[in-house]
Amino acid sequence: MTINKVARAALRAISYNDIDIKKNLLLHRNFVNLTHRHYLKPLSNTWDFLMESENHTIPVRIYSPEEEGNYPVLLFFHGGGWVTGNIDSYSKVCANMAKMTGHKVVSVDYRLAPEHPFPAGLEDCYQVAKSLIVNKGVNAKSITIIGDSAGGNLAAAVSLLARERKEFEIKRQILIYPAAYNNHSQTSPFTSVHENGTEYLLTSKKICDYMDLYISKDEDRYSQYFAPLLAKDLTNQPDTLIITAEFCPLRDEGEQYGKVLREAGNNVNIYRMKDGLHGFFTLPSRFPQVKLCYEIINRFLACYEVK
Repeated sequence: MTINKVARAALRAISYNDIDIKKNLLLHRNFVNLTHRHYLKPLSNTWDFLMESENHTIPVRIYSPEEEGNYPVLLFFHGGGWVTGNIDSYSKVCANMAKMTGHKVVSVDYRLAPEHPFPAGLEDCYQVAKSLIVNKGVNAKSITIIGDSAGGNLAAAVSLLARERKEFEIKRQILIYPAAYNNHSQTSPFTSVHENGTEYLLTSKKICDYMDLYISKDEDRYSQYFAPLLAKDLTNQPDTLIITAEFCPLRDEGEQYGKVLREAGNNVNIYRMKDGLHGFFTLPSRFPQVKLCYEIINRFLACYEVK
């Protein structure tokens, strides 16, 4: 359904009072987590445990479809601008993901910036992927990494790290409106930042604030693991599905990342969700865009079923 004038006016009003996230981080974090949290944890088919890293543990939560079985795995990295969100705030999303895809979902509670700046959260995501494939012996062919927004950025970066370190392989990745570039200011080269960066909930100012909080030093902005579109070599990347949203400021950079992956010889599918806003993936499954999103995801996953 097309966004009508009333809805546009409401979005404009909500987006207008753009708080300074850097000055009000705890307030913003608590607000995001409170409004996204589902206090009733799924009663069954979930398990919490800790994965060991070098000097800390990484919480993960596993969600399984209702019936018992040997399911393939979706390794999920949540969104939130690298500074908000956790496995509790995404619990309903992940439970729904398991139900809608027939996969086990492993949700990673990676460390957040600015307390743990780049690349701490990325390393946590990488270590969980490594632990599943190398230490736990999960068949790499049965694992797909997936993330939304900042989580899509982390998934793309994990794939790049895996290629460089050669410790394990990532076969597939699903990137949902991913952050892929390092400039969302007035000088951004992407039209979607200018067209969708002020009136559609996620503003260009918020993205800039998130990135300022994520980095530990300015040079981080130019790392391919911070902004995958900056990678000079994108060969040997996983088969990729990229889903963007029509009214999202990250739309064009996500689609451009798909195009350069394809140009580098990778198998890539790109889909733009008509009338979609950034964040639609976290809506309840009854929303038409969420249903269509899972139809697209399931078609992609069906091509790689392990017999």
